[in-house]
Amino acid sequence: MRTRKPLTVAAVAKNLGALVLAVVFVFPVYWMFSSSLKPQHEIMTKDPVFVFTPTFENYKTATGVDLFWTYVTNSLTVTIGAVVLALVVALAASFAIARLKFKGRKGIVLIVMMAQMAPWEVMVIAMYMISRENDLLNSIPMLTLIYFVMVLPFTIWTLRGFIAAVPVELEEAAQIDGCTRGQAFRKVIFPLLAPGLMSTSLFGFITAWNEFAMILMLNKDKESQTLTLWLTQFQTAFGSDWGATMAASTLFALPVLVVFLFLQRKAVGGMTAGAVKG
Repeated sequence: MRTRKPLTVAAVAKNLGALVLAVVFVFPVYWMFSSSLKPQHEIMTKDPVFVFTPTFENYKTATGVDLFWTYVTNSLTVTIGAVVLALVVALAASFAIARLKFKGRKGIVLIVMMAQMAPWEVMVIAMYMISRENDLLNSIPMLTLIYFVMVLPFTIWTLRGFIAAVPVELEEAAQIDGCTRGQAFRKVIFPLLAPGLMSTSLFGFITAWNEFAMILMLNKDKESQTLTLWLTQFQTAFGSDWGATMAASTLFALPVLVVFLFLQRKAVGGMTAGAVKG
């Protein structure tokens, strides 16, 4: 039997430091969620209230906004559409960059890196002009296309690294056994890319789900807006309705949390399955 090593001062210090960091990062989330369940007078009190009787009135106020389910549908449509398009295009592009040798390959990699580093906010005016000239303002398909372009560079760059990490000998062995290049990619390489697909999907989902500047400028029509603008609606003649705002923020963060938990589990399973199939 193994005997446990006694904890050293350094180990205790590291654990305490990790605990402090965890509390610092988790506390704002806890405070947002707890505030969403408090009456307004307990939110605005000078002394923090930690023990209270929960109420769901703030959630009723948040979801009672006109066109709430339209905002939900629009957000899911543009986010999922952008992520799926980015994965399909990036998978082909990253495979070409990682496996094929052609003229201009390094230039394409440089362009992808530059596109990833550039802040997309500087493109708002250009995107607005393009959308207006083509009569695509207040258009969900146009917004989906813009979000797709926003998440594509990171997706290509990340998947390129995952594909390059797969030994080329596996692909060559499959081709020797009679597989075409496409079959070798589908049966050997693709299962090993599950962790990369999951991580890039998560990043793309968060990026598109949280985007605010583009939707603010391009979609003025309420029926074409998303949940990011829904969060700005809880202003009254007496100030901000913080209870409804916290409830809306909790609901807004919930899909990201669900996607994260789902993709994290799938990513671990994909790594195992890929290793077995390899």
